[in-house]
Amino acid sequence: MMIKRIPTAVLFLVFFPFFVSCAARVSGSLLADGQADMNISASLEPRMTMLITGLAAASGTVQPGAALLSGPSISASMSAAPGVASVSLVNTTPSAIEGPVKISQLGDFLAHGNANDFFSFEQSSAEKNGRCAIDFNLASGPEILSLISPEINDYLDALMAPIATGEELTKTEYLTVVGSVYGRGIADEISQAIIHVSIDFPGLVQSARGGTFSGRKAEFNIPLLDLLVLEAPFRYEVTWR
Repeated sequence: MMIKRIPTAVLFLVFFPFFVSCAARVSGSLLADGQADMNISASLEPRMTMLITGLAAASGTVQPGAALLSGPSISASMSAAPGVASVSLVNTTPSAIEGPVKISQLGDFLAHGNANDFFSFEQSSAEKNGRCAIDFNLASGPEILSLISPEINDYLDALMAPIATGEELTKTEYLTVVGSVYGRGIADEISQAIIHVSIDFPGLVQSARGGTFSGRKAEFNIPLLDLLVLEAPFRYEVTWR
């Protein structure tokens, strides 16, 4: 049943395609009024590309040579998410995308139900102090994904990712399950994938929980496995002045 669900979701890999086994970079700037300008680049790793290509070809849902990550489709879905002003992603290869994303207000970004605390943003106009934090846990993760797109939630559910299923698994247990169903190569790609994030903030950064900082810039190297499994609550926080 899980394998049958993958081809449908292949057509709708929307928002943060780096939730799948891939290489990804996010860079950009956060403004004092809560707006954010980002640039995203993401590409599927070789074994994941082969897995999706084979399943899609067998089901007939994706024609040979068609994009596995569709920049226009992802842009349309992302643009409909709360707090997103505009998205313009293009394909550099059938399994890679890149382009700008503008968020109109971080305080409104995906604000709904249990997802309300996904992003928090504070900026004092008088003292020029600010704080921005991102939080994921097994309670909010599935709801955030459903707001972005039910299809990507189904896709990650097919990959048995706890961020989608809500199931409590250790990272070791999760990789064992993925390896037994899809092969050790897929599990290895997931375990080795890193999301690199580099953001400029409105003032001099004072602290960067989970990352490093210098001047106005904070940088994070986020293991994809940590995000998919959420064995511990996932929190990154930056303060500036």
